[in-house]
Amino acid sequence: QVQLVESGGGLVQAGGSLRLSCAASGSIFSINAMGWYRQAPGKERELVAAITRGGSTNYADSVKGRFSISRDNAKNTVYLQMNSLKPEDIAVYYCNVKAWNVLGNLNDYWGQGTQVTVSS
Repeated sequence: QVQLVESGGGLVQAGGSLRLSCAASGSIFSINAMGWYRQAPGKERELVAAITRGGSTNYADSVKGRFSISRDNAKNTVYLQMNSLKPEDIAVYYCNVKAWNVLGNLNDYWGQGTQVTVSS
């Protein structure tokens, strides 16, 4: 079993900042990529940002220059620093972890989701 515990969502005014955290624990042999997705009401889930074990990152065009993803491999934790938040960033944000188990299988794991609300 693998558990992902997210924290850091909430309500913020437009232009404000939030920092999301996601800690992975459980039967993890090795974590590969970590990332954040979001799903707004009536829309499909979309990739916000991802980071490889080596630190390479990619971002959705809509968040480039405003969001920053980072990770602490020793703590199996990924962070998403969100600055200059806009009402269009309102969504449930989900942590995603791609990890190998002890059998050598690469699996996808998802957090429970954390709500981000931006008031205009």
